Amino acid sequence: MERFEVKRGVIKSMGGNAGLAKLATQHFNDVEVNADGVFTASFAILTSVTAEYTDDGKLQVDVEQMKGDDLSSFLSQDGGREKAMQSRQRWSMFLDEATGYSAKQRGDKAKEQAKKFSKARSAIKMAHKSIEMSSTVTQETIDKAHEMIAELEKMMEEGTAPSEGRVKKLNDLL
Repeated sequence: MERFEVKRGVIKSMGGNAGLAKLATQHFNDVEVNADGVFTASFAILTSVTAEYTDDGKLQVDVEQMKGDDLSSFLSQDGGREKAMQSRQRWSMFLDEATGYSAKQRGDKAKEQAKKFSKARSAIKMAHKSIEMSSTVTQETIDKAHEMIAELEKMMEEGTAPSEGRVKKLNDLL
């Protein structure tokens, strides 16, 4: 499962998950939509594509692709390679339209998110080390640090990148 940043205003202009499902019909086959507007579709080597806009404004997708013997036999069929290339193109065009970002911009956004997660993990590690090594830190400060660490870890567990401000507060506390 992957989550992509969505450009401001895209979800609203598209009409939410209903618009996303409509967009899917332009790029994929066998589109089925559930009551929540989450669609499932397929095309060529993409055996299953499931996507929805999340409450926090991200595009969440789950893609299953042919592998192994199935992929080999598909590619060896007449026009198999062309269909495989077409499925990749359709996937990329779908993501471009659904997120409002190009492939390069999506990559840049993903790197930015990864950097935020890395900074948060580093801050948590440093906070634990500071608490362990310092003899002048009060119990009140330790309790506050553990509270902030728990908050950051919960955000990261949910897939939300902690803001730089929250990470800085933890760093400044100790």
